[in-house]
Amino acid sequence: MNTRSAYIAAPLLVLAYGLIRIADGFDGTRGPGLAWTTGHLAFSAALILFIVIFRDMWRILDRNRIATTSLVIGLVGIVCAFAQFAIDIVVGLMSADHDAMSVLWEQIQAVPGVSPAVYSVGPALFYLAQLALVIHLAVRRQVKPWMPVLVLLNVVVPLVSLDLIPVGAVIMLVAFWPLARRQAKAGARHTLVHA
Repeated sequence: MNTRSAYIAAPLLVLAYGLIRIADGFDGTRGPGLAWTTGHLAFSAALILFIVIFRDMWRILDRNRIATTSLVIGLVGIVCAFAQFAIDIVVGLMSADHDAMSVLWEQIQAVPGVSPAVYSVGPALFYLAQLALVIHLAVRRQVKPWMPVLVLLNVVVPLVSLDLIPVGAVIMLVAFWPLARRQAKAGARHTLVHA
């Protein structure tokens, strides 16, 4: 997948996760089942695409020290968030019902270091790095000043309610759209030069 597609597909996968998550809760509980697994796979795929996105932002920022630090922090955050979603998928597959999932989560989170690394501090690094990279892009005038505001909204909105994840995903898509277009123009220029 090219970089332009990653900027569009990542928010759409987060949107899919958010909508599936809402649908999964219609019966009063979330997971286990097809919706639980599918939604978590969608978000996991989005996290993989964020590796491409963060690397592109780092490249646009000329691979400078601040951008490199943000990239490394972001990659650590992605790994931690990915681990969380992988654990959740496995817990869902191993459990007969939501109560059984809760028992497994308690056992997993009782392991020293797992809770902060996989369920709180670790994944937060992904969002902090995303915001740091976009702010850096705005300071360097590589993107419009409103882009960091939209990325911040995308991060904050789900904190109000996880049911607002789809809203955050749409905001993210709007925020990333100029970077996707930038990549499309760069690709077109590359094609013309080598034609």
